[in-house]
Amino acid sequence: MKVKEVMTPDASAIWITESLADAAKEMWEKDCGVLPIIKDGRKVVGIITDRDICMATAMRDRNPSSISVEEVMNATVYAAAPEEDIEQALQKMREHKIRRLPVLNAEGELEGILSLNDIVLKAKEPGGKQQIDYANVVHTYQAICQHPLPMKTAAVTAT
Repeated sequence: MKVKEVMTPDASAIWITESLADAAKEMWEKDCGVLPIIKDGRKVVGIITDRDICMATAMRDRNPSSISVEEVMNATVYAAAPEEDIEQALQKMREHKIRRLPVLNAEGELEGILSLNDIVLKAKEPGGKQQIDYANVVHTYQAICQHPLPMKTAAVTAT
């Protein structure tokens, strides 16, 4: 199954010049927890989550309307292509511990969003018609949800 068959097309996005207040309003109105950040048409240059907004506002002790999304955005964007196989997208989600991938065309422009929610809703038990099986979805979700080891434990384990 291809990403384009599962993704949410026409995903919401926010311009790089807008504020955290603008991003929060867009997320509230569109009932989403992530926004790709765009410039120059619909070229994706970053991503911001509702958690990013909360943490940035609290840590800066500033009004969200005075903080630009560019200040807070994650400029490392893991994405999928519309023609990419869902299995590849699930692998990216597991590897990078993320629940959503912007779907970009060859020019880097936003085509949609692929979320773990989209995938779960299309998953079928083994033997079902769909090509996404429960085991792969659960494996991906487990990888995303796995807590990192505390620093002390990680140091001891590494030696």
